[in-house]
Amino acid sequence: MFGGPFEMTATTTGEPFTQDDLVGTPSLMFFGFTYCPDVCPMTLAEATAWKQELGLGADDLNIIFVTVDPERDTIEHLATYLSNFDEDVFGLVGNQAQTDQIKRSYGVFSEVVEPEGSTDYLVNHTSSLYMIDAQGEFFGTIAFGESSDTAKDKIRRLTSI
Repeated sequence: MFGGPFEMTATTTGEPFTQDDLVGTPSLMFFGFTYCPDVCPMTLAEATAWKQELGLGADDLNIIFVTVDPERDTIEHLATYLSNFDEDVFGLVGNQAQTDQIKRSYGVFSEVVEPEGSTDYLVNHTSSLYMIDAQGEFFGTIAFGESSDTAKDKIRRLTSI
């Protein structure tokens, strides 16, 4: 089974968010970190652009960013970061155990990479968008770098528009 139980904290409410909260509205879920120099901001920018181009609102499609860097990505920091994209994008934050659990549930890989001689670090991570249908079930993925037309076709099928 793909997916499964998890509990994180939503940046929009500060309240717990579980797999049950995925039911009701289709979602694009992305795992990343706010200090990511390229893949994460590009993926969020593309996802929000596709949503706008398709004329979808908050009731039609969620865009959820799950941090894989709980050490640096506090709820406040993540909320500020996500405000640069679209007001409907929200994040999920947890402690290390919660982060490890949601990563296991969705088969997500991540590892900290510390460049030699640097105090900062990067996190290598899975870079696909996970599509979750309105029943909270895995629907498919959108690969990083996939053509916009293909991605929008997949989102149309996901949202039944």
